[in-house]
Amino acid sequence: MAHRITIANLPDDLKAAIRVLETDRSRVASSRSTLEARISGGAATYGVNTGFGKLAGQRVPDDRLSDLQRNLLVSHAVGVGDPVSPDITRVMLALKLHSLGLGYSGVSESTFARLLAFASRDLLPVIPSRGSVGASGDLAPLAHMALPLIGQGYFWGDGGAHVPAAEVLAAHGMQPIELGAKDGLSLINGTQFMAACGAWVLHRATKLVRSADILAAMSLEALQGSAHPFDERVHAIRPHPGQKDVARNVRILLEESQILESHRDCGKVQDPYCLRCVPQVHGASRDALGYAVNVLETEMNAVTDNPLVFDDGDVISGGNFHGQPLALALDFAAIALAELASISERRIYLLLEGHDGLPRLLMQETGLNSGFMIPQYTAAALVSENKVLCHPASVDSIPTSLGQEDHVSMGSISAIKLLQVLENVQHVFAIELLTAAQALDYRLPLRPGRGVARAHALVRERIPHREGDYLFQDDLAPSVDLIRSSALQRHVEAAGDALV
Repeated sequence: MAHRITIANLPDDLKAAIRVLETDRSRVASSRSTLEARISGGAATYGVNTGFGKLAGQRVPDDRLSDLQRNLLVSHAVGVGDPVSPDITRVMLALKLHSLGLGYSGVSESTFARLLAFASRDLLPVIPSRGSVGASGDLAPLAHMALPLIGQGYFWGDGGAHVPAAEVLAAHGMQPIELGAKDGLSLINGTQFMAACGAWVLHRATKLVRSADILAAMSLEALQGSAHPFDERVHAIRPHPGQKDVARNVRILLEESQILESHRDCGKVQDPYCLRCVPQVHGASRDALGYAVNVLETEMNAVTDNPLVFDDGDVISGGNFHGQPLALALDFAAIALAELASISERRIYLLLEGHDGLPRLLMQETGLNSGFMIPQYTAAALVSENKVLCHPASVDSIPTSLGQEDHVSMGSISAIKLLQVLENVQHVFAIELLTAAQALDYRLPLRPGRGVARAHALVRERIPHREGDYLFQDDLAPSVDLIRSSALQRHVEAAGDALV
């Protein structure tokens, strides 16, 4: 039985799926036998012995079927732009193998075995990021992924070098292979590019949301905000799952707070929304990301090839390669992540205003020093960029293949935008982490909540308090690392305060 791939266990699940395929290729063999029987019967089968797209009505002679598949790869490998990272390529390769291994594609065993050897040896093709419209699958990116099978294209080498595929194959004792009937089509039809990008982001985003709650609790304590909006009873009567989880996390993070006790009777009635509505805003993003995770997990364990080969001998041309489910989900995920950065930037701004005894711009001697003024500019710029990136790609369609592919998903563009949104959000969070830690220093000797105190202590282990202008980049890099690596979340939870 095929291993099911999930977002939460993505790296381990991908490795497990490859291990299964290394020992059990029976579904691949069975599907290939069915397809070969169909070919030998002489029936016209799309992409197997016909042209592609608008050329589907043109029959190809049996002695040219391998040439047809090779031509398919080289003609479709027209991607441009910066390549996707090796990490995402690794996911993409594993997802393609997993889909082929489900046994509905009819790929030849020799082609499948060679692609499996690439994954097993961590030989990663160089794949340009632009060129897919997300309809007949991610044609251009997947064509670049498959080119090394025939000795063309490039692999990633040491230090980020692009090494000609023929050189790498020779170094590993391999020769280029000859593709069988339908092999090229099986390789390039599919949604594995956009699925890999989305899965890579969502694997990180499901951890990032807990860091967002930690940052909110740090800023709340630094601003002497109220814990009342996080009362369990408030969220029980509007029981969105994400909202309830966020409120619970903040309550845990604030436990044993001396700062909260110090201003319990201060007379303030309400905090600004960026503090008071953290459960509602963070929670809505969590729920949206949860939807995206469900869509991605369905897709990662699905067959998105065309045509599809069934055990009863039927070969059916359908549309499983169409990326619309992913396009919508990835656009939604980008919006959800962008909102987390948006409310984070508002908390950064609030921390600079000099509320409740905090020095303006979080330094004592401003005028001479600009303090934390300019990091907020950077956060504002990133939040504004996210607003542009969150325009949904999925509402666009430009017909291709002379009108045969008359509605396309643009899901690959949704995926590329999502990658940049994630990067921007991580940097905004890093700026809030620096800013909130600086503000908490001014609340000493009062101790914040147990979870907040652990987060603050981790920052101060790596980044000092500042009382004069300096090169903020020196602190931003380790702060981003705390966010990107999930070290902040892990350190807070290490004391037993498990967050959801």
